[in-house]
This record gives sequence, C-alpha cells and structure tokens, in this order.
Amino acid sequence: MGMKIMNMVNAINSALDNKLAEDADIVVYGEDVGVEGGVFRVTEGLQVKYGSNRVFDSPLAESAIVGTAIGMAAAGLRPVIEMQFCGFVYPAFNQIISHLARIRNRTRGRIGMPVVVRIPYGGGINALEHHSESMEAIYAQIPGLKVVIPSTPADAKGLLISAIESEDPILFMEPKRIYRAIKQEVSEEKFKIPIGKAKVLASGTDVTVVAYGAMVREVQKAMPRLKDAGISVELIDLRTIYPMDKETLSQSIRKTGRIVFVAEEPTSFGVGSEIIAVANEEAFLYLQAPPKRVTAFDTIVPLPKGEHHYMISPERIFYEIEKTVKF
Repeated sequence: MGMKIMNMVNAINSALDNKLAEDADIVVYGEDVGVEGGVFRVTEGLQVKYGSNRVFDSPLAESAIVGTAIGMAAAGLRPVIEMQFCGFVYPAFNQIISHLARIRNRTRGRIGMPVVVRIPYGGGINALEHHSESMEAIYAQIPGLKVVIPSTPADAKGLLISAIESEDPILFMEPKRIYRAIKQEVSEEKFKIPIGKAKVLASGTDVTVVAYGAMVREVQKAMPRLKDAGISVELIDLRTIYPMDKETLSQSIRKTGRIVFVAEEPTSFGVGSEIIAVANEEAFLYLQAPPKRVTAFDTIVPLPKGEHHYMISPERIFYEIEKTVKF
C-alpha cells in the first residue's frame, strides 16, 4: 500500500475500508449502502469484502437509521450511517437532537455515542427538491454534536477516520458537487486529520477569505483574477464547522484587517454570522472594512432550471472580495 490518485468518493471509501478492516465493532449502513454501494457508489465493494452483517441496506426510514445507530453505539458498536441526501435528514431530526446529541450528557459520560452520520449535501448537481440543501448551521447549533465538512479527497479521508474514532456523535457532511471533481494523491494507509482545526491554504496580507466544502474550489477559481488585481488573499478552509477554530480565524483577521466568508448556506442565522461574531469579538480594532458574507439566498434551492441563479460563482466571489478590499 502507498499513495494513490483518488477523488473524494474513493477517499471516503478508503477510510471506511481501513476502519472496517481494523475494528470489528464498526458497522456501515443506510439506504442502498450495501448491495448497490450507495447512490453515489461511496460504499461500493465494502459489503462484498466485509459481509452483509457489517455493511448492509436499511429500510427507507431515516428516523429508524439514526435510532438504531444510537442503540448500537450504546451497546458498544461504532455505526457509520448514511442519510443518502441532505434533505432526507429531517425525519431523523428528533433522534439527532433529542437522543444522539444528549446521551453522553444524560448518562453523565457512562455511555458514549461514537456515531458518524454521513450526509451528502449542497447544490450544483441539478437535483430535485430536498437534495441540494446546505443547512449545516442547524446541526452546528445543537450542543453535543460536531459538524465536519471536507473540501478535498485527502481531507475527507483523514477527517472521516478521526470522526469514526471519536467518542462523540459527528455529522460528516460531504459536498457532493465535488465528489468526483477533484483528484489528488491520497495515502492508502490509515491517517488522521484533527477535528476542530482549520487549514490555511494560501497566505496573504489584504483579506482573509474563509470557505469550506465545494466553495473552497470556487474561491480558488477566483484567485488568479484577484492576484491580477493586486489583491493578496489569505484563504482558510474551515474544515470543522463545530467546534470552530476561532484561534486561526482571529489571528488571520488581525493580520489582514478584512474578512470575507464564502459558503452555500442561506445568508441569515448561519455559520457566516458566527464567523463575523469572531471577527467582532476577537479582532474588532483591527478591522479596516465591514465583514462580508458571500452566501446563498434565504430561499429554497431552485429546481435545476433556475439553480444557476442560486449558486455562488467565482465572478461574484471576486466582486465581493474586491469591494471589501477597496472599502
């Protein structure tokens, strides 16, 4: 085993493969996860390799998927479950907020909840309603949960392995728009990336730009034009929505004096609002321009014909960053 070119689908599959081989307490299941290998083929080949007792299909019942995972975790297993699409999580919301997030506290730490809930999320793939939401802020506000969003294949593997090994319940949200859009060398061996730590992808002096998931790539598409305009960007990939790496954010904002947040979430009451709070609380006297959110609109994601009006383009990112720097 060594390095191999992987996209995000391959990398997540590799992470699950590594952990299934290493730990007999891990089970992987969800709708179509077993025989078909998942709707996005992320779990392809795992049932054949590890058997239908450890990788299997569930009924089409999200509340039951999360509920059974809670019982399994309480009994000593380590379930990794898939919601298939982001908009399908809502029937399981009661189980997530009332039980999954609370049992460690309810039992004063006697019962752990090592459950990973995998959620393909976000738009840009011309899907139907309930398939394209970017509602990560809802889950980040629930005490007892951690929310992780990778932006590259290597990060997806390293963060997922850390999530599976955590004793806390983790919502692992996968930006399906870039499932197969990015390829890079990823180790076939097991490796971990710490949860709760952001990554500085580019060092700069004029403006801090914070993104995660599929929006990191959109910011990177705008970077050459920003460079041509003489704008030096410090790009931070948040990676973990909660717990948020406030230290890395505040250090960068104090350095550049400006903050632009880019995400697919609706504008109001989101992760961007929390990042602006960090800027105000930790770096207010350093700010040279108002913090800016470049986000989606406070509306339901349009159906395919109108989705391009909703998605955030590199052109819009460039415009908002340039406006902030020139303020």
